[in-house]
Amino acid sequence: NNDASSSALHSKAFSNLLSSSNAIGGNSLIPNNTANSNNNTNTGGVGVGGISNNSNGNNFMGPGLGSLGSLSSGGGGANTNANLFGLSNLGGGGVNVNVNGGGGNPVSAPGVGIGVGLPSSSSSSISMGMGGGVGAPANGPAGAPSAGGSSGVGGVEELLPLVIHLTNPEEREGVLLELSKKRESFPDLAPILWHTYGTVAALLQEIVSIYPLLSPPTLTAHASNRVCNALALLQCVASHPDTRSLFLSAHVPLYLYPFLNTQSKSRPFEYLRLTSLGVVGALVKMDDPDVINFLLQTEIIPLCLRIMETGSELSKTVATFIVQKILLDEIGLSYVCATAERFYAVSTVLNNMIGILVLSPSVRLLKHIVRCYLRLSDNVRAREALRQCLPISLRDETFGNALRDDVTVKKWLSQLLSAVGPPANNPAGAGGVMDGATGGSGGLSVGGAGGNNGLGGGSLDLTSN
Repeated sequence: NNDASSSALHSKAFSNLLSSSNAIGGNSLIPNNTANSNNNTNTGGVGVGGISNNSNGNNFMGPGLGSLGSLSSGGGGANTNANLFGLSNLGGGGVNVNVNGGGGNPVSAPGVGIGVGLPSSSSSSISMGMGGGVGAPANGPAGAPSAGGSSGVGGVEELLPLVIHLTNPEEREGVLLELSKKRESFPDLAPILWHTYGTVAALLQEIVSIYPLLSPPTLTAHASNRVCNALALLQCVASHPDTRSLFLSAHVPLYLYPFLNTQSKSRPFEYLRLTSLGVVGALVKMDDPDVINFLLQTEIIPLCLRIMETGSELSKTVATFIVQKILLDEIGLSYVCATAERFYAVSTVLNNMIGILVLSPSVRLLKHIVRCYLRLSDNVRAREALRQCLPISLRDETFGNALRDDVTVKKWLSQLLSAVGPPANNPAGAGGVMDGATGGSGGLSVGGAGGNNGLGGGSLDLTSN
């Protein structure tokens, strides 16, 4: 049911843009590896730093079918059969190489384990990975958490099979739903998703598969829910400190831009835009200059400006939040204020939004608009321009009742009015406030070269340097 099953997921896009989770190192991620090395149906798959060692070193080597390699123990030293290198033929003929670090201390030596699964005659897949941590006692039960490590909120035994099944098209839809519901219970979900063979490709396949449904707009509620579950997992990857830079380097956000560029107001499309904005919002929330630099090289600002004017209240709020975070970065502010066209594209949309809020106030949205204006006023040229184009409704008591109980927004608004000062008396066009505007002879023209919203006619190029 689109209303029941999705609203909780998508409504959190702004208010709870996934907080960062912990790194893999220090966790024990092998479930139920208590059988000996001859048991070809052994369930394990991944062991990351600090595994509780068993006297049989070969037990740490993953799936018995040989179709996937495994990540080996990284904190060991107590594997009596594999203190340096251990080779074990897994069911299906796969060969796993285990390298134990730790300096030979069998109890708590930190180390790095590298596991490589080589293809067998029945499989062509290869998986490899690395983990670091602190080893648990040698006689501990397999799968126990390492000393000083965390066992994970949601239980790794439940997580690993789900992640692996993402690569199975027949099981993917159910797995996407399950993981998206429980993603906040698994602190290490993001790095596991990113480093598991084929998983990110499966998520991108979910995204591109609905491109044909965007134009003409034929996206169904079912298709929207499914791809939004995939986007929720990408949001998890985008917000994690260990995967965020990898996420950007792979240019994954660009796959979401066709969703942000849609204009249909139907609920499936609105959910799609909102969840896509949530992924970008998770990126900018981290206050990482690399994120801002990446976004400024893309079309994110004009895409957000259009949603700020035409989207639902929640989509407008998330889009405004993204613009706000870009402006709060020094490079972002300089970029927007570098030309009159860019400045007026942003300020005109903010002005139009204020006009709508006069009729139907939203303190949550107003808060981010005021913060955007306040940040723009930190630029000298923009501050002079705002003296003339700041909405009158922000200068008078139009929003007095709405902001009565919000001390923070009232403070920001007071600082804004103090910085901008009273309206300038000279009319538009009488003198150039920001060079390059299209009013009169280089004077102020709200909307700039892009007409009413600063985006028309191809006059605004937000991707140029």
